[in-house]
Amino acid sequence: MMKKILWGVAIIVVAMLAYVGYIMMTTRNHSPAAVATQMMGADTIKVSYCRPFKKGRVIFGDEASEALQPYGKYWRLGANEATEITFPKAVSFAGEAVAAGTYRMYAVPGANNFEVVLNSELGQWGYYEPKEDLDVVRVKVPVEQIPEKEQFEILFSQDSVQTYMHFDWDQTRVTVPIQ
Repeated sequence: MMKKILWGVAIIVVAMLAYVGYIMMTTRNHSPAAVATQMMGADTIKVSYCRPFKKGRVIFGDEASEALQPYGKYWRLGANEATEITFPKAVSFAGEAVAAGTYRMYAVPGANNFEVVLNSELGQWGYYEPKEDLDVVRVKVPVEQIPEKEQFEILFSQDSVQTYMHFDWDQTRVTVPIQ
């Protein structure tokens, strides 16, 4: 009798592990990995992130609207692993000094502005909120309306003075100036 129970438990454990493995292996299909880069002089800024799709969902909004990303709540700026940004030299990030290095980047969305944060905690799964005492800089940047975009994207543009990092998804664009 005990042997049958142990076999039953073993089968359940193996089935659960197989399911978790399947989900982990296919999650990249739902939110593929991407890298955004931008040259600043002779140096390259690099952002590693994953690109989720809208799939008919409400993306940003209040909790009553059942938004995927409610206002005022931590967002990893993508999906899967935490989004990371690398600066090869010191920069001004929306007017705040940031030393060269790699940072975890996340946001707290709002209707009119996003708070974009650089944090020194690296190598984490993005679902888990970072330790706020490791935040290096927090900046508020305004929200712009854009034509609907199905898949989240981080991209760069540049003028003669500075570089701009854009977060585009749904009908929302947030731009962070970098010098």
